[in-house]
Amino acid sequence: MQLVPPPRIPANEVRPGRHWYVTAAAIAVVLTVLGVLGVGFGVYRFSGAVDAVGAVDTGHRFADGDTVTLRLEQGSDKAIWIKDRGPSPAQECRISGPGDPRLTDPGIDVFLTRDETWNPLHTIDVPRRGDYEITCSSKGPSRYAIGGTEGHLTLVGGLMTAALLPLLGIGVGIGIGVCTAIVIVTAVRRHAHRKRLLAERDRHGSTGDGGDGSNGSNGSDGSDSPALAGPPDPAHRKLVSL
Repeated sequence: MQLVPPPRIPANEVRPGRHWYVTAAAIAVVLTVLGVLGVGFGVYRFSGAVDAVGAVDTGHRFADGDTVTLRLEQGSDKAIWIKDRGPSPAQECRISGPGDPRLTDPGIDVFLTRDETWNPLHTIDVPRRGDYEITCSSKGPSRYAIGGTEGHLTLVGGLMTAALLPLLGIGVGIGIGVCTAIVIVTAVRRHAHRKRLLAERDRHGSTGDGGDGSNGSNGSDGSDSPALAGPPDPAHRKLVSL
């Protein structure tokens, strides 16, 4: 007895195509990378926001015309803050020291104490380590202090970012769950389609074999064929003539 192997189904004939596996894997990788980057950014923003609390040294303030000497490192995040900043355009500061130090726009922020409001006036940008002198002036009496570049608005932003981290994690988890579902559904449907294709090919093969056998039997049996009948019996012919 010879065993006949089942028909082979090429993978590219099975539906849905295997590209859905690649699609699901790519989506999962992208979501994972975005999740890691989002968590890292959120932790960075939150730590920076926490560091912003107490960033302005209000205990060492100076007035118009005073000169303050600071020892700064290259890339140090320092800024000049002003108490109760008004709309006067005459508020200005100057910096001198090694290299080409600059005072730049700090953007909008605020630092609050129990009874005072401080706003950033300039960000300090120095090219190298050294001692730098800063002098500020304005039309009205003003008070200044040195602090970090981030205040309470940054703190609020960092806290909001930290609050969104769980939502980011939930979103990434849902996305990976959807990718897993795509893989499972694709595998189940491909398995079912492969079984249908095998059943169809088995059915076609059995039908072809049965047809050949019936033709062979008809061809081998001549009893029912008038063309193969023998000559009539003489006795029978005699009875008919009588």
